[in-house]
Amino acid sequence: MTTPYLFELLGFVIGLLFGSFLNVCISRLPGHESIMTPGSHCMACGHSIRWYDNVPVLSWMLLRGRCRDCKARISWRYPAVELAVGVWFAIFISDAYEGVVHTWTTNDTVVTWFAGHLIALVGSLILGFLLIGLMVMDWQTQRLPDAFTLTGIGIGFLLVCVQAFFLAPGEGDIVLNTTHQLRMSSPGSFASQGNVFLTGTEALIMGRIAAIAGAALILLAVRWGYKALRKRDGMGLGDVKLLAMIAAFLGFGETLLALFAGVLAASVYGIVLLARRRASGASRLPLGSFLAAGGLLSALLGPQILAWYMGLLR
Repeated sequence: MTTPYLFELLGFVIGLLFGSFLNVCISRLPGHESIMTPGSHCMACGHSIRWYDNVPVLSWMLLRGRCRDCKARISWRYPAVELAVGVWFAIFISDAYEGVVHTWTTNDTVVTWFAGHLIALVGSLILGFLLIGLMVMDWQTQRLPDAFTLTGIGIGFLLVCVQAFFLAPGEGDIVLNTTHQLRMSSPGSFASQGNVFLTGTEALIMGRIAAIAGAALILLAVRWGYKALRKRDGMGLGDVKLLAMIAAFLGFGETLLALFAGVLAASVYGIVLLARRRASGASRLPLGSFLAAGGLLSALLGPQILAWYMGLLR
């Protein structure tokens, strides 16, 4: 087995473990229950789950999806979530391995690798964990707990601040037209930076703040407009916080892609339900689930999709 496959296997196993913990969060957070106590137990009979019955995916298969004690059925959601997180981790840890190889072959510094690959890896893993959990929770309960959305906004912004700290001098600077020759220097610099308008650190952090605020304002405007026209709420604030969380990790462009994909998928789903007479015009859809799925798509393929789209406009 070659080294890249070892990285993928390692990521998959770690993802399975995190997926098992995510199942606990999905089961308890919407009901405001503690994720620490009590320990894992059967939802039907309350019997504590033995350690050998708590192995991700494998235990569910060996028990044939039933509790060892009361024989109650265990939802397929548990192995599905574990597998989803496992695959997500495998994909991005494999990408991190390629980043390490690139660093060695191009003689990049350790600092460059840390800022460019490790922070991005951590952000992608955390975002996938949060989005998969929120997607399932909203689908089952139509709730998007603040413990995931608000905490996610904080984590995403913190990672951006760490990334900004490790930027190389001059990296990411916003420069005005050289013909203007505006002379500005960043605080702490020893020499004039010429026509630098914003340093890379300022641009990255302020840009991410603007992305978070802009994403939230888009859905807030829709929420306020719908309420003004229909005189009732049509969208929860949880969806607003979810989109802001995606922006905290991915930035504004990828967030717009997530919003477009999520709304499109929700619209198709709603049309199918209407055609099958399983919903009416007043039925509530789990929009957060579709936004989370759009966020996963954007995190995985966002830059490629946006590059393809911009190519069409040229």
